[in-house]
Amino acid sequence: MTAEGLKERAERARAAADAAGQGHVFDNWASLSDGDKERLLAELEPLDYSYLSRVFASSMASPSSSFEGVEPATDVLRLADVTPAQAAEWAQHGYRLIAEGRVAVLLLAGGQGTRLGSSAPKGCYDIGLPSHKSLFQLQAERLLRLQALAAHANGTPAAAIKPLKWLVMTSAFTHAETLAHFEAHGYFGLAREQVVFFQQGFLPAFTEQGKLILDTPCSLAKAPDGNGGVYLSLARSGVLDALAAAGVEALDCYCVDNALARLGDPRFVGYCHGVARADVGARVVAKAHPEEKVGVFARRRADPSDPASPSSLAVLEYSELNPQLASATDPATGRLFFNWSNICMHYFSLPWLKKIAAELLAGGGSPYHVARKKIPSVSGPVAGVKLELFIFDTFGMAAASTALVEVERSSEFGPVKNAPGSASDSPDTARAALLALGARWVEAAGGKVEGGQGVEVSPLCSYGGEGLEQLVGGKVLQGPLAPELQQPAQD
Repeated sequence: MTAEGLKERAERARAAADAAGQGHVFDNWASLSDGDKERLLAELEPLDYSYLSRVFASSMASPSSSFEGVEPATDVLRLADVTPAQAAEWAQHGYRLIAEGRVAVLLLAGGQGTRLGSSAPKGCYDIGLPSHKSLFQLQAERLLRLQALAAHANGTPAAAIKPLKWLVMTSAFTHAETLAHFEAHGYFGLAREQVVFFQQGFLPAFTEQGKLILDTPCSLAKAPDGNGGVYLSLARSGVLDALAAAGVEALDCYCVDNALARLGDPRFVGYCHGVARADVGARVVAKAHPEEKVGVFARRRADPSDPASPSSLAVLEYSELNPQLASATDPATGRLFFNWSNICMHYFSLPWLKKIAAELLAGGGSPYHVARKKIPSVSGPVAGVKLELFIFDTFGMAAASTALVEVERSSEFGPVKNAPGSASDSPDTARAALLALGARWVEAAGGKVEGGQGVEVSPLCSYGGEGLEQLVGGKVLQGPLAPELQQPAQD
C-alpha cells in the first residue's frame, strides 16, 4: 500500500476511534513501522464501536445470577413415556426433513485439545479406538450413514436426496488445522460443498471504564466471544441467509468433544419440528451424581415474587449450585431436584436463530458474562474485563417454544474433556463407552462379543445399532475390531 493510502486509512480509523472515546489506541502510532501500522489498522477497521459500547454497558449493568424465581425444569419428555410407535413416527418425520434438505447439522469445533495434551483442534483427536479414527472422522461417517438412512426411509435413491449440510464453527486457533485435516482425509467421503466452515468471533478486552486494551503497540487484547458467539458468527458469515435461501428450517447442534454424539438424530429433530414446534430444543441426561460438573436445566420466572408469572428456560452452571441445592432430592420421585444435565445437544429453528442474531447485533438480548481478570497490556498487566456469551444464555428469549427430551447417557454422551487417564470425561472413558455401546448393539442383533473390551462398530456400518442382524446374528465376534463391522452398510 502507498504511503498516501495508509495515511487515508489511518485518518478514517482515528476519527472513528476518537468519536467513540477510544482514541488512545493510536497513542503509539508515531513509533510504529509501516507493517505494524497495517496490523493495527486491520484490527481497528472492522470494529463496530457503537455495538461494543452497547454490549459493554448492558453486560456491566446486568445483575449477578440469582436463584430467586428459579425452579427445576420438570417439562422433560421422558424416554419411559415414549412408545415405539411414537418414536418411529418422529424419526420418519426427521428423515423426511433430512431428505428434503430442511435440516442442517451445526458443529461447535472452536476448541483445542490443550487439556488432552494436544495443541491440535479437538476434532483431530484420536481417542484410542482400534481404528484410530479422529472425532471428526467418526462424526463425518455418522453423517454419511444418516444420509443413507434418510434416503432409504423416504424410498429415494441416496444420490437423489439433498446432501445434509454440515456447518463447522472453528476459531482462529483451529481453523487452518481443521481445514487441513478435512482436506488430508478427502472430507471423509462427504461432498466438499456440503461442509461449510465459518469462524467464531472475538471480542476485545476492556478496562473497567470501557476502554479498549492494547496487547502490543499494534494489536488489541482480545478473547473468543464464547460458544454463544455462534449466533453472531452464523449471521455475519452469511451462513444464516444462505441456509434460509436453501430452504433449511432447523439446525441440530452439538459439540465436537462428544464421542457418542448422534448428530442430526431424526427422532429428536422430528419431535422438535413436527410435534413440539420448538424454537429451541435440548437433549438432556439425568445427572450421574450430585457433584457432576455439568450445567442443569431450570425455569426462571419473569416475576420472582409471582408464582403464576410465566417462566423461561435457563441453564444453571454447576458452579452456581451450592452443594446442598445440588444434592437435594424430590421425595416423590427420589431424583435430584436439579436433575437434567445440559450436554450441549440442541435444536434451533432457523427463524428463531435469525431473530436472536438480529437482537444480539443490535446490542440487545442476553448480556455477556463479565470475567474480571488481570490482562497483559502494552504497559503491563491491567485490571480488565473479558466478555463471553454461552450458547444457552439466549434460551430465555425462546419464551414457551422449547422442548427438553431425555436421551440415554450411555448411547449419546461420551465427553472428551480431561487428560488421558482421568477417571471421568476422558479419552479412556469415551472409548470404553463407545466400545460398550457397540457390544450392546451386537447382542441386540443376536450376536456375541468376546474379549471383554467391547467392539467398535464403524458409523458407516450402523448409525444407531440398525442393520446388524445379517452381519452378526448367531456369530461370536472377537472384539474390539471385528472386520464384519468396519464396512459400509449394504442397504
